[in-house]
Amino acid sequence: MKKKILNDSFLKAARGEQAGRVPVWYMRQAGRSQPEYRKLKEKYSLFDITHQPELCAYVTRLPVEHYDVDAAILYKDIMTPLPALGVEVEILKGAGPVIHNPVSSLKDVEKLGELYPEEDVPYVLETIRLLTEEQLAVPLIGFSGAPFTLASYMIEGGPSKDYRKTKAFMYTEPKAWFALMEKLADMIIVYVKAQIKAGASAIQIFDSWVGALNAADYRNYIKPVMERIFTALQKENAPFILFGVGAGHLALEWNSLPIDVVGLDWR
Repeated sequence: MKKKILNDSFLKAARGEQAGRVPVWYMRQAGRSQPEYRKLKEKYSLFDITHQPELCAYVTRLPVEHYDVDAAILYKDIMTPLPALGVEVEILKGAGPVIHNPVSSLKDVEKLGELYPEEDVPYVLETIRLLTEEQLAVPLIGFSGAPFTLASYMIEGGPSKDYRKTKAFMYTEPKAWFALMEKLADMIIVYVKAQIKAGASAIQIFDSWVGALNAADYRNYIKPVMERIFTALQKENAPFILFGVGAGHLALEWNSLPIDVVGLDWR
């Protein structure tokens, strides 16, 4: 049974209700500002932490106890579900996610598998259950990467400054591109539903790098799949946040999507 949420100001604000005050949470709440976290990271990698539900729940809960924020955000990485699809991903210190079998053709897309959350990422769901059934009195925000951002890693083979390969694939291989978007959308819908079922109160979709696209390309290559994802999730009765870096020029496009909160960075 889900533990009663004593502070629901974040959920009220996300739903457009009067919250009494502006609720606060930080995207990377568990981090270098915490001595306890720094000490843990000397011994454990992100991968190690996320695969141990008790430890992951502790890391997720820690900033809520330290800073009295109005929501917790699940400690994990947007790469977490990709290995289940057959993506060989490794998180390298100082480099970020590295993909050892990048996507470069329709054949590569067709090889991708499906996500079965209870079998493939049980540790994520168990962490959510621990937090929401026993430990938190504030809402828990779960999350997933968005199709463009996940695809950019899968095509580039890792982080990129200009997304040249991703855009080239998008422009020159439209059949493969849209097949990849649909494959990732299927994964995201299943993944998000599993997180909500496990106890997450809200979900943030990280389209961190979609700001690299202009509005016209966004409308053509990205927006249809985002509409499909959020429409499929509307029945889940949870607020949805969409976030991107340097994406202010896409705010009007996002405003017409069936979402509750738009997340913009300082730009």
